[in-house]
Amino acid sequence: MRRTRSLEKKFLLYLTGLITFIMIFVTVIYVYLEREQARELIGDQALATALAVAEIPDVKRAIESKQDVEEMRVLIERIRESAGAEYIVIGDEDGIRIAHPDETELGLPMVGGDNEGALVYGESYISLAEGSLGTAVRGKTPVLDDSGAIIGVVSVGFMIDYIDSVFEQGVIVFVLWLAFIFLLGLLASKKLASSIRKDTFGLEPYQIARLYKEREAIFESVKEGLLATDQSGVITLINHTAKEMLLIKDDVIGKPIDQIIPHSEIGYVLKQQEVAGSSETTFKNKRLIIHYHVIEENGVYGGKVASFQYRSNMNELINALSEIQQYSRDLRAQTHEHTNKLYAISGWLQLGLTQRAIEFIHQETGTQQQDNQWLFEQIKDPTIQAILIGKRSKASEKKIEFLLNPESSAEWIWPQSASAPLVTIIGNVIDNAFDAVSTVEKPSVIVFMTDLADELVIEIADNGAGIAHSIVNQLFVQGVSTKEDAGRGYGLSLVQAALEELHGSLEIGDNTPQGTIVSLYIPKERGS
Repeated sequence: MRRTRSLEKKFLLYLTGLITFIMIFVTVIYVYLEREQARELIGDQALATALAVAEIPDVKRAIESKQDVEEMRVLIERIRESAGAEYIVIGDEDGIRIAHPDETELGLPMVGGDNEGALVYGESYISLAEGSLGTAVRGKTPVLDDSGAIIGVVSVGFMIDYIDSVFEQGVIVFVLWLAFIFLLGLLASKKLASSIRKDTFGLEPYQIARLYKEREAIFESVKEGLLATDQSGVITLINHTAKEMLLIKDDVIGKPIDQIIPHSEIGYVLKQQEVAGSSETTFKNKRLIIHYHVIEENGVYGGKVASFQYRSNMNELINALSEIQQYSRDLRAQTHEHTNKLYAISGWLQLGLTQRAIEFIHQETGTQQQDNQWLFEQIKDPTIQAILIGKRSKASEKKIEFLLNPESSAEWIWPQSASAPLVTIIGNVIDNAFDAVSTVEKPSVIVFMTDLADELVIEIADNGAGIAHSIVNQLFVQGVSTKEDAGRGYGLSLVQAALEELHGSLEIGDNTPQGTIVSLYIPKERGS
């Protein structure tokens, strides 16, 4: 994956950009609102001053009589200085200035074009206009005589430059606080980035993403079921195999284990902190072998992981290993037998009995060629061929006559998935037949098989002592055997389990004149 910026740099970059954007946005809003608020407050002050001036009797008298104007101007100047206004202008009913800070402006019309509301309509209001002294926020109100007639106008103004200077002082303080907050945000961002990096063990986001994808791929490729819970018994991980084995269809991540598989040993163990190790249990009539592993975080219990598989899968591995070991013993037996025959041939040659040695070689070669020819021509499946060849060697070592019925025929090639069950089924039944004829004077085991119909039929007949009818139904129970040896009685139980996997069946009957016939029926559709 492409390498990008480190988590710490990326976090600082993004958070610095976010803080900067927020600061600029807040500053713009503050400047706009504060400027408008400052103008509004000063406008209210100007209007209040104008209303107060308009109610002074000396002002009204000076406007009406045009006398004592100088005294009024002195009074207005004191009021202006006290209010902090830039100017207070008083005009008559025609808008001609009677009082003005600049004496050169006296007697001239008031400028700005905003007197109509006061002189015509008698309104009091705030306006923003440009007068003789510059742009100002003005408070305007009419001057009324005792009868309520409009006789003049009062205009109190605060210059925009003055308002902006007052506003700028507040903005400077605001910006200084913003800068302080910005520095605190940067320090906190760096501290948080370092903490996150520590919590992620120094891994960058792309590395964490890769580990997550690798973990998912590994979990789904594992043939065993995997299920993990946290310290509270909540499911944190489950792979597809575990869902199939536990018959779970929905997404269960984040849900308590005892709600997903209630009243089960698995759920109980995963919820208990002190329980660990391996065990064998039954779930939905399936035998499972489970291994529990405790998760610890700095010595503190952090949850548990369960890995499990079907008991039958373990049996298959055991059976496969057992068969391999059996083939190895059979090959050693065959080697031993051939060594003995070579010694015999060597002795005949040393004694000068050359013709006897040649006849023996022809006899052994012909018998083996005939057996191999029947086997390879009549049986096409390599797994069944291997089983019969191995058992033939074992029979030769035990001095048992082991024959394949000449009328046997099996054309069906079984898939790889059926190899282990077939080895278990055929191998164990033939071994049982060998054991059954071990005490007979002329032991014989005959195998017949055909798959002309929809199933493979195998009959294995021996001339042993036979099986008592009273124990036939008990032979498939693990540990039950017709022998008295300890540790026996597992063969037919394994055969029964393998037959169930292939949806096959088994029958046990009497052979004539003595012995037992075991008939196996395995549907070919299951194998496909």
